[in-house]
Amino acid sequence: MDHPAFESIPSLQEALRRRNYIADRGLVTSIYLAVRLGRPLFLEGEAGVGKTEVAKVLKDVLGADLIRLQCYEGLDVNQAVYEWNYSRQMLHIRVQEARGEKIEEEDLFGPDFLLRRPLLQAISYPGDVPPVLLVDEIDRSDEEFEAYLLELLSDFQITIPEIDTIRADRPPVVVITSNRTREIHDALKRRCLYYWIDYPTFEKELEIIRAKVPQASGELSRQVTAFVQDLRRADLYKLPGVAETLDWATALAALDQAALSREMVADTLGVILKYQDDVEKVAGDTLAAILERVMDGRAATQ
Repeated sequence: MDHPAFESIPSLQEALRRRNYIADRGLVTSIYLAVRLGRPLFLEGEAGVGKTEVAKVLKDVLGADLIRLQCYEGLDVNQAVYEWNYSRQMLHIRVQEARGEKIEEEDLFGPDFLLRRPLLQAISYPGDVPPVLLVDEIDRSDEEFEAYLLELLSDFQITIPEIDTIRADRPPVVVITSNRTREIHDALKRRCLYYWIDYPTFEKELEIIRAKVPQASGELSRQVTAFVQDLRRADLYKLPGVAETLDWATALAALDQAALSREMVADTLGVILKYQDDVEKVAGDTLAAILERVMDGRAATQ
C-alpha cells in the first residue's frame, strides 16, 4: 500500500500515536503486515483492551470509511450480507398491476431492490480508497456465520443467485476482534494475521490516560493507573479494561478530583466494575488496602 504511514513500522507507530493510540511494536508490526499483505487482522484479548479501537484509528490513518459489523448470536446472511427490500418489491408489483403491465421476476430481483448489509457494502465499495471492515466480537456469533465469513475472506466475493457474483475490485482492510468467550475455528485464524492484545503495563496505561484524558492531573492519572493495575490482581468476575480506566479518569476529572480519596473511589466503583459481586468484593477492606498501596507507592504496577 502506497501510504506515508506505511513506509515503515516506526512511521505507522507514530501515525497511531498522533491519533492517541499507544501501540506496542508487536501490534504495530501486525497492523503493518496486514495492510501491506492484504491479509485480515485477527485481534483477541479481554474486553476493553483496545481491539475495536484499532479499526477506528486505522480508518483515520488511511483516510478510509469504516464499515462495522457487530456480531451477535443468531446473526445470519440477511443481517450481515444482504436481503431483498420486500416492501419496495410489493409497491413495485402494485404499481405494475395498476398500469396493467406484466411483472417479470428479474424486475423484482435487481440492484434497485437489494439492501446491502456490511459485508456486501465492503465488497462492493465504490470509492477509490478501500474501506476498513470491522467484524466486531465474532465470538458472539454462531459457527455457521463463522464458516460463511471464512468463505468470504478466501476470495473476497459474494454470490447473489438472482444477480451474479460480486467481487471486490479493491479488497477491504479487514479487522476481526474476539473477546474469546468461545474458541474460533483454526481455519478462520489461518486466513488471518493474529495478535493477542493484553492488558497494558503501568507505563503504557499511564501514557494512554495522559493522551486520552489530558484534563486529568498528573497525580490523578498516576494514582488511577496504579489502582487499576493493582485491582487487576484481585479475584474478580470481570477485570477492568483500559476502556474502564479511561472512563474512570474522565469521571474523576469531571468531579474536579486532583487525587484519589477513599470516599470518592467508593462512590465511583461502578465506573470500573460492572458486576455487583465485584463491587461488594472490592468495597471495604480490599479497597482500603489497594488505596493504601497506591498512596505509599507499593501498588502493583506490572
